[in-house]
Amino acid sequence: MLEVQFYDTVDDALLKFAVIISQSHGKWVFCKHKERDTYEVPGGHREPGEDIIETAKRELQEETGAVRFELKPVCVYSVTGKNRVNESGEETFGLLCFAEIMEFSDQLDSEMEKIVLMDKLPENWTYPLIQPRLIERYLQIENPSCFSNS
Repeated sequence: MLEVQFYDTVDDALLKFAVIISQSHGKWVFCKHKERDTYEVPGGHREPGEDIIETAKRELQEETGAVRFELKPVCVYSVTGKNRVNESGEETFGLLCFAEIMEFSDQLDSEMEKIVLMDKLPENWTYPLIQPRLIERYLQIENPSCFSNS
């Protein structure tokens, strides 16, 4: 079982991942990996000595081919439990960002097969217990009136 939690901030040294929820011209941006039949949000591991915002920019560029974009941090998240990228199951932290992509490169230089622009969120997620929660949290922060109980 995976548990996703959200934080306003944590010690920068704890941030191991950056995940970037992206849109382009009003559509959601998703990546399709060459080895999977599922869709995922761009993101990845922080390199040693790399600033976490630089991680987000690098991963966004590598996985989507984005060449012109605006990126902003949203919040910190953590995932506890064993998964494909965390065999120990201990709590790992990442920075959740949002990017508005204005322009893409013509080619991808990564493990991604293609980029897909969607009006709606996909049903076949690579990380179904994590990434939909991250998008839900982003939407709550950006548009809190849609989630109020009034």
